[in-house]
Amino acid sequence: MTSPSRIQEVDQMKGRVHSIETYGTVDGPGIRYVLFMQGCLLRCQFCHNPDTWKMSDGKEMTVGEVVADIKEYLPFFQASNGGVTVSGGEPLIQTAFVAQLFKELKKLGIHTAIDTSAGCFSKSPSFLKSLDELLAYTDLVLLDLKQINSAKHKKLTGKPNEHILEFANYLAEKEVPVWIRHVLIPEITDIDDDLEKLAAFIQTLPNVEKVDVLPYHELGVYKWEALGIDYPLKDTQPPTDERVRNAEKILTAGLTTA
Repeated sequence: MTSPSRIQEVDQMKGRVHSIETYGTVDGPGIRYVLFMQGCLLRCQFCHNPDTWKMSDGKEMTVGEVVADIKEYLPFFQASNGGVTVSGGEPLIQTAFVAQLFKELKKLGIHTAIDTSAGCFSKSPSFLKSLDELLAYTDLVLLDLKQINSAKHKKLTGKPNEHILEFANYLAEKEVPVWIRHVLIPEITDIDDDLEKLAAFIQTLPNVEKVDVLPYHELGVYKWEALGIDYPLKDTQPPTDERVRNAEKILTAGLTTA
């Protein structure tokens, strides 16, 4: 029997949610329930969810409310070997909430994944304690590595990338399965020298199972316009199929599971 104290803990633990997708097919294996959390420290020039940036926006939900909604879609997960992915925004800003959510989901046998850019990663004891609790209930991390060159990364996202690469190494130490995601932007991240350096870094991570090259697109531009924010890549076009194949060839070199 579930103790009253545990029920109260689940009901009281709250997170700030941006939106929910109940039939996701690109954020991990199988059909997935995707929970987009509110708040992000990065300001990516190509972000398709700039409305997730402010932590004060979104809807407050308890773990219990989210779990109850997820249960409605269990047949889809079971039929496709899917599960739940928590994305954003940046889910690691709300590690305590996501950890409690994943703890409940594992009791239901649900596969759990985090889609993160790791912009808030820190080696402070308090953050690592919260992160370790979350990773204990995490089956997969989808890690966005946007640009291997730190100066270019800062120009693209507003932050350098040293702490993000530290996070990648931390996941390797913890032996957490990882899928790397790289958004391919002409003349910004689609540069052979940078791709080769990124590939060399990925090859040092024994826990990487897959690398996905995501072609840049303009689907989120309308959100920037709605928010009254100037879109910095308005003159940038999506990469050609040839350049996508080139990036895939470079980034998957040496991956036995690619």
